[in-house]
Amino acid sequence: MSEQTTDLRETVRQRYAAAAVQVTEGGTACCGPQPVEVDENFGSTLYAADERDTLPAEAVAASLGCGNPTAVAELREGERVLDLGSGGGIDVLLSARRVGPTGKAYGLDMTDEMLALALANAARAGATNVEFLKGTIEAVPLPASTIDVVISNCVINLSVDKAAVFAETFRVLKPGGRIGVSDVVADDALTSEQRAERGDYVGCIAGALSFAEYRAGLEAAGFTGVEITPTHPVADGMHSALVRAVKPSVEDEPGDSAAATDACCGVTSCCTSDERTTDPSTTVAEAKAASGCGCQN
Repeated sequence: MSEQTTDLRETVRQRYAAAAVQVTEGGTACCGPQPVEVDENFGSTLYAADERDTLPAEAVAASLGCGNPTAVAELREGERVLDLGSGGGIDVLLSARRVGPTGKAYGLDMTDEMLALALANAARAGATNVEFLKGTIEAVPLPASTIDVVISNCVINLSVDKAAVFAETFRVLKPGGRIGVSDVVADDALTSEQRAERGDYVGCIAGALSFAEYRAGLEAAGFTGVEITPTHPVADGMHSALVRAVKPSVEDEPGDSAAATDACCGVTSCCTSDERTTDPSTTVAEAKAASGCGCQN
């Protein structure tokens, strides 16, 4: 990692650590925590009042996002959700309600102060189907093919290695899994220098990808069905946008259609050099043993 990359990440960490401390210290005041200062394009006002009212005040006050990814992720009972850059936990707690007790919501953040605030907020909310993890969004500490939905709220634009974020998101998603992300996206005509003129990196502006770059990055990682829908402007030529995409199911992957019809014992192209499991979480040997396949080589 270059010195510039390390410095940018530390600058981001310090900003969000300070925001968490501000909310935590505000919680000791007579009137409760004061929201972190952001303009009307960011923060808790982008959530419906009935959603905000169901959450701890500290989770709402710590919201720094540019949208509401849970509103577009179409979460369902029993699903496993991962929030990249979970901050004070607002999106994790909303997700936990939607997936219910048979589901689970994970939050990933690199800032100790935000993680402490998120854990406190989960306890205040009585949420038992949540887990907060320390780490970076470029190296997610979860196994491959274990998550149904990945969400994020104005955090991917802060990464200095977005290709790694897209690759890690693809890795942890199950086949057929999806993303529902709010992020800042730039008009294709804006250069990197022009984006930097509109705001600093930590302010979520300078690091934004263009619409074309965002689409190309997701597709390079393997995603299909990419949709990027702007919702409101955050600066001249810069937009908050909802991003949707899907990790292809095994049957949808290129070259798999014929193999899928030739599957047996939980393995495609059984007993050939091309054989592989229909469930990526198991090995060929495990799939054959579990199915009682007579061809165990």
